[in-house]
Amino acid sequence: MVKGKKKTDGAKPSKVRTLVTLGSGAFLLGAAVPLAGALSTGLISIGSVGLAAPAALDQPQALNPSFLTLADAPGVDAFPTVVSSERLCRRPAGLNQAEISSATAGESLFHGSSPSTAVTQAVEALAQLGAAPWPSIHPLAAEARVPVLMYHDVLDPPEVFFDLTPADFEAHLKTILDNGLTPISPDQLVQHLRTGVALPEKPVLITFDDGYLGHYEHVYPLLQKYQVPATFFVFPGKVDGTVAGRSTLTWDQLKTMAADPLVTIASHSVTHPPDLRTLSDEDLVYEVVESKRQLEAQLGIPIEYFGYPTGHYDERVAQAVADAGYLAGFTMRESDEKFAGASESLLAIERFGQSNLQSLLEVAWGGPTAAGVMPVAADSAFNFATPVAVQKIDRDDQSFSLISGGHPVTIHANSRYQLPEMLAGSNVAGAVDGGFFSLKYLDSNVMIGPVLSQSTRQFVPGYPGETPKLNSRPLVLIAPNEVQFVPFDATRHNTLAGLAQQLPGVTDAFVAAGWLVKDGLPQPASSFGTLFDYDARRHRAFWGINTAGQPVVGVTHTMVDSVQLGELLHQAGLRDAVMLDSGASTSLAYQGDSLVGYIPRPVPHVLGLVPPEANDGSPCPLVLDQENPTTIKR
Repeated sequence: MVKGKKKTDGAKPSKVRTLVTLGSGAFLLGAAVPLAGALSTGLISIGSVGLAAPAALDQPQALNPSFLTLADAPGVDAFPTVVSSERLCRRPAGLNQAEISSATAGESLFHGSSPSTAVTQAVEALAQLGAAPWPSIHPLAAEARVPVLMYHDVLDPPEVFFDLTPADFEAHLKTILDNGLTPISPDQLVQHLRTGVALPEKPVLITFDDGYLGHYEHVYPLLQKYQVPATFFVFPGKVDGTVAGRSTLTWDQLKTMAADPLVTIASHSVTHPPDLRTLSDEDLVYEVVESKRQLEAQLGIPIEYFGYPTGHYDERVAQAVADAGYLAGFTMRESDEKFAGASESLLAIERFGQSNLQSLLEVAWGGPTAAGVMPVAADSAFNFATPVAVQKIDRDDQSFSLISGGHPVTIHANSRYQLPEMLAGSNVAGAVDGGFFSLKYLDSNVMIGPVLSQSTRQFVPGYPGETPKLNSRPLVLIAPNEVQFVPFDATRHNTLAGLAQQLPGVTDAFVAAGWLVKDGLPQPASSFGTLFDYDARRHRAFWGINTAGQPVVGVTHTMVDSVQLGELLHQAGLRDAVMLDSGASTSLAYQGDSLVGYIPRPVPHVLGLVPPEANDGSPCPLVLDQENPTTIKR
């Protein structure tokens, strides 16, 4: 889930239709490279390198036909220097022209507006993608044993039998982790239930009902301590004080929690009626629609899940939840509790009471893996289908901003510019300055190390004399469905073929400065080696992946050294983060506006985030305005 302000403007669908993707061609320092002869050599068969896609995902929902222009081009090994990479943005082999959607901005599979509307419009597309028609449960998911745990209040002393003390809940978390269970997000669960894609070996979804004060005072700090995700079902009437009851969260506390990638906020109706089935149609619609509206208005995030108060629902109630635009509903029962895969549908996902934890430790199972489908693991999954949102954090006398969500892309401009100039007319919602560049000429776009970008559809190798000095620095590799941060090796990674061998389907690549967070751990001073000024206090730029699988870009607003920044980003929920060009180059922009309080040094390279509503579903979703002078080929 995205935390923070929901994106409401930027590249509108009507505007996106007027933009065009850039064509082929290659350039270096303004000199054109003749590719026509090389493209006609046929030295390498098209099957040698291509877009790697799981078998179940062979047919995307929407592909731009302009990506198909080099479908018969030779392989990447045919080019010794600057290389066109447009063929890496083409459709997977075997996808016929007749199967290409004409849509210019398609919705992602697991995110959108009303699920019922999406299914009505795209039943065939869902079938091609291997997903069960919404809200059905996929047969492979039905074989799994994924428990959804339900908790209520955590306080000391407990007031009713199902309350826990903070020590009790911490013991539950330790038990879960010590027994090899992997806490997951509701997004992961719903993806699993829809497609059958396997989860971690022993998954569990942790949920809390009713929005008690203890959720903020006791539960949330423990989730942060153990880096465990959880879902909170909240009813606004209690937060507003219009519904009397036990202790309650405040809106400010909810906003703090909602901004954390570990937390998913979901609706639990407006007033928590004892049985939604007994309500009139008008009152039922109010409870499911108004609760969503209020939570979204107060928190600025999409609310995509609904928890039935006391678990009661019927066909009419479930239909109201579907019509309100929720992706899934969660229920409960007093006996005969079931695993999520045994649920009636996505509108009635089953849950276990917290007292069942011990009995679930040895039986939880993520299910079989369908051929060609990679497991959705909590610590290795990527989610490029969430809205883009900005968040400002003040912690330990430091201040920094994060922009999370969307699909990561890069722009390699033809010279040096301010970020808003490069983003103008594009479908990028937020961006940070990218890799390091040569300072020899004021208008040069030459990067330090190799660079591959969707904006140019070309690979530019690094200068052979300097690339060995970059060995072991983070090489950033971006593909349609994943990101890799690997140690750069000049003998392997200074060719497009080498990048494609490292990550099949790679669309963007560049070399960063150093790891700030690696494999879930902040990096010590010793990891930076001889990196210049790593220990100096200065403005810093960074990007990475958080524990929810979302891409995150950001900058510091205060002066900080690399080690302290790594610790701050780890606390903020990043599982991997690398340092970008910093100091005077430190730049961050959101929806066309700069988020830094000074005029930074112009840069030639940008790492941006394309929001789902502006993503056409293609391997290379970046769209640029052909009239923007910063990206026109010279």
